Amino acid sequence: MTEALLEIANLSKRFREDHDMAARLAARMGMGHEPATVHAVDDVSFSVAPGEVVGLVGESGSGKSTIGRMIAGLLPPTHGTIRFEGADITTRNRAETTAAALQIQMIFQDPMSSLNPRMRVRDIISEAPVYHGIITQSQAREFVAQMLERVGLEPTAGDRYPHQFSGGQRQRIVIARALAVSPQFLICDESVAALDVSIQAQVLNLFMRLRRELGLAYLFISHDLGVVEHISDRVVILYLGRVVEIAPTDALFSDARHPYTQALLAEVPRLSFEKRRFEPIKGEIPSPMNPPPGCHFHTRCPFAGPRCSREVPRLRQDGPRAVACHLEDGGVA
Repeated sequence: MTEALLEIANLSKRFREDHDMAARLAARMGMGHEPATVHAVDDVSFSVAPGEVVGLVGESGSGKSTIGRMIAGLLPPTHGTIRFEGADITTRNRAETTAAALQIQMIFQDPMSSLNPRMRVRDIISEAPVYHGIITQSQAREFVAQMLERVGLEPTAGDRYPHQFSGGQRQRIVIARALAVSPQFLICDESVAALDVSIQAQVLNLFMRLRRELGLAYLFISHDLGVVEHISDRVVILYLGRVVEIAPTDALFSDARHPYTQALLAEVPRLSFEKRRFEPIKGEIPSPMNPPPGCHFHTRCPFAGPRCSREVPRLRQDGPRAVACHLEDGGVA
């Protein structure tokens, strides 16, 4: 088996409410309440091999973006480890932090909010490689032209500002900026969700071409299962901060095992002459500040039994796939 490029183990993230001065004073007088804690990510483990595309899927609030930001070093984990090329990057020193940050780049959903509107495109793309000594200032213009051509833009686009481009072009600029430091791993956080469908297809094809040409690995975060099916080798399904299923893409879409995965796939639009009745998953997703005991999905699961409300299902490995459901591990009674 190929050694993992990225491996996260038992990763958790808690966000604790900060009380203002009045609330702290009230708490000292016995009239306040304990600060609320958001259980954003709860004991998540999975890996990404070199050159692999792993899709990370779940409803809003499931912890997808929080995981991406922890891997990118934008958020510190509360518990757990993140290993990149075998080294634990959660305990790295300053030099190791810089090296890992260059190798792991993140592409966000809204390109306009992640580009400085006061900078020309050539300065946006060349800033990091010049600062880190990858290129010299005199090499910047030619380097930027090469990066722009690589992502399908005109070399002369470097003289313009972000507001002079369309949404799809701005996303290509963001991709060029990420590629400028020669990363091995890209975290794509809903990176095509804000684009028109036809532009989505072009950007997805660009991601796939860059993967072939540069040997890149991706963590592709999305709520769109159609996009994930198109681009991913494996899929990780999250529910309320926990992994419920991991499987190769073909196996997941043909034979989903977790009830939550089955419910998600049942609502994916398909081209068919058959009449279909679309029904959303029943119930509301619980609050991450007060997640239900046992299996987090048991409050919405049609197969839930007494065991589901009292015991957390373990992520049970079965060949190339893993499922966290009591139906796969002795029953729900």
